Amino acid sequence: MTLKNSRTFKRSLTATAVATVAAFSIMAVSAWQERPLWPVEAAAPAASALPDMSAIVERHGGAVVNISVSGTTKTQSGFPGFPGLDPDDPFFEFFRHFRIPEQRGEQRIRGQGSGFIIREDGLVLTNAHVIDGADEVVVKLTDKREFKAKVLGADKTTDVAVLRIEGRNLPTVKIGSSANTRVGEWVLAIGSPFGFENSATAGIISAKSRSLPDDSYVPFIQTDVAVNPGNSGGPLFNMAGEVIGINSQIYSRSGGYQGLSFAIPIDVAMSIQEQIVKHGKVQRGKLGVTIQDVNQSLAESFGLNKPAGALIASVENGSPAAKAGLEAGDVILSINGKEIVSSNELPPLVAAARPGDTVKLQVWRKGGSREMSVKVGGQQNEKSAGAGSKDSSEAASRLGVSVRALSGEERRQLELRGGLLVENAQGAAARAGIRRGDVILSVNGEAVSTPDQLRGIIAKAGKRVALLVQRESVRLFVPVDLK
Repeated sequence: MTLKNSRTFKRSLTATAVATVAAFSIMAVSAWQERPLWPVEAAAPAASALPDMSAIVERHGGAVVNISVSGTTKTQSGFPGFPGLDPDDPFFEFFRHFRIPEQRGEQRIRGQGSGFIIREDGLVLTNAHVIDGADEVVVKLTDKREFKAKVLGADKTTDVAVLRIEGRNLPTVKIGSSANTRVGEWVLAIGSPFGFENSATAGIISAKSRSLPDDSYVPFIQTDVAVNPGNSGGPLFNMAGEVIGINSQIYSRSGGYQGLSFAIPIDVAMSIQEQIVKHGKVQRGKLGVTIQDVNQSLAESFGLNKPAGALIASVENGSPAAKAGLEAGDVILSINGKEIVSSNELPPLVAAARPGDTVKLQVWRKGGSREMSVKVGGQQNEKSAGAGSKDSSEAASRLGVSVRALSGEERRQLELRGGLLVENAQGAAARAGIRRGDVILSVNGEAVSTPDQLRGIIAKAGKRVALLVQRESVRLFVPVDLK
């Protein structure tokens, strides 16, 4: 396992090969301690203001289970007979002359995590990454009962898995709702960090609707609850003793807790659970658009009174969005009456819709708001502009770009009807991030295909414009402050 210096999101599952267990048994303690930057006065006792969570642990702790998994993996070696020896190693040539048979085979791996029982008939929720690759899953209760679990299904996209165990008089948790949680609320996590079963840790909700890399369909709950390897899949309780989330990830430089923990909202998890139990699979709604956030500059460019909504950068051909008439440059302000403040709020709401459902969107287009209905669909070689004829023209000194029309071959390669290839960018355009090789598709929602069109639009524009740009295979809106 290699630790990188950069910040990385890491699953909080302990899944350690038998051959490497010893490496994890050594725990390093940092000798450096942070010192306060100013004198700290002794705070007055405020024990009465702190919540007592003992009743929650006593009542619901029995429904929180330890999950042990085992499986096999193929062994690998960097060089026959000498695992891990790299061909660039100076001893590679020396050892190459020894005819030692290469050792191949399978190695047993073991891991552990947490989960919780949601129904008396033995339905258990946990993280998909806890049971990923497992041949055997064992669920252990606090009363020492152990059950071999059947994996009913797992959804890697949301990191939710559903297990079933055969037992009687099983304790269960109380399911709440994550919709009404508030930042600053006290929350409690119960799980098995580092194998210490039924450990309770507490903190507050730090933020809501966090979008993490590769997890655009989950609006994570961020907390400062101590979550460590082994806590994965365990419940996050509110002070009413209701489960509002599944502890899933930590943000760490070291692999251990550093004050940033993330939980899957229970509303998302229960929706996934219902689909797995009823249909054996998960279906998600799809619009077929690429979106981006609306910042202050883009809001002013599009005439919005505040930076909010999801700006459509591109629409997939033949997609539900295309059939409904959505266009690049539209800003989705709400879906089924729910306001979209940030673009990362839209994907989970669309994904929650069933394929075939109709959703109502409030859309901002060219200075006005309109309502549009979309029938949601189901979810199922980079190209760049090359050299062409030198019909280059300085589009406008205010924008600061030199552009030329795309050749017929370039349009075919890029699958575009028009657009202008940026050959040089400086001034306002360069400051906004426009660069050589970008293709400008539209300005303030108006398509451009000749330098004269671009010059005319810029001449009449105000202090800001929004350029729709294609950069390789990605489309994005770029706000530009003009001279």
